[in-house]
Amino acid sequence: MKWALCNETFETWRTDTGFDFPRVFDYIKRCGYDGVEVAPFTIEPDAFHIPARKRVEIARQAEQAGLEITGLHWLLAKTEGYYLTSPDPVIRQKTADYFLELIRLCADLNGTFMVLGSPLQRNLLNGVTKNQALDYAADTLCKTLPMLEKCGVRIALEPLAPKETNFIQTAAEGVDLIQKIDAPKQIALHLDCKAMSSESIPISELIRQNGEHLIYFHANDPNLQGPGFGELSFEPILQSLHDIGYDGWISVEVFDYTPGVECLATESIRYLKNCFGNVQ
Repeated sequence: MKWALCNETFETWRTDTGFDFPRVFDYIKRCGYDGVEVAPFTIEPDAFHIPARKRVEIARQAEQAGLEITGLHWLLAKTEGYYLTSPDPVIRQKTADYFLELIRLCADLNGTFMVLGSPLQRNLLNGVTKNQALDYAADTLCKTLPMLEKCGVRIALEPLAPKETNFIQTAAEGVDLIQKIDAPKQIALHLDCKAMSSESIPISELIRQNGEHLIYFHANDPNLQGPGFGELSFEPILQSLHDIGYDGWISVEVFDYTPGVECLATESIRYLKNCFGNVQ
């Protein structure tokens, strides 16, 4: 397995000049992670406003720290006017165009994955059925396929819990959209522990059922903190990932920073590696 941490965990370390990438990258590496997942809004709210020199600088800073940038998530956070499932073709084209810029950003940072959650920009709009939303989402994402292939980037589609979204709430629904698009080399499945905890099927079974589609993984607890900070046991989860032959990124994503970002960063990786040591 390869271990990563989401960089927005350290938003409180931001200085007057912006997000402190060198300090954050150095700390993440010293904690024992192999990679870092970047939220674009930590650079600029609008990816179109991120100059080439800044992209090169961040990629260089990660490399100097000994980290890989896995890619991007929180793709549409802090943005306006974009919507994955809009019935308006103009808005879908605008959204696809923004995804194209995110793909270029991801490649410029030497990343290869883009986790597509963005619940607020995919919820069913009034009068739109789930089947229509599937068609609209597929239309939006199909416009990105040539650029994904050109840049060597993959979109990891993220099912989310019902309390977060009313569209693509289960792994099975995520697979439905993936199969509708039918470009598995460009768009496949992301699984998130917090989200999977809302399903009736146990997490380990969901992993086994959907392993052929899985390309990226978020480790977190239903209490919105890091792995090991709640009641969710990660030994069976890591065992299931091992059993299906998954050897990709496991990225720690946190939403509740109450224990403190340093504690969350250090204890999450310590707990995960201890659990992985018991995998057979």
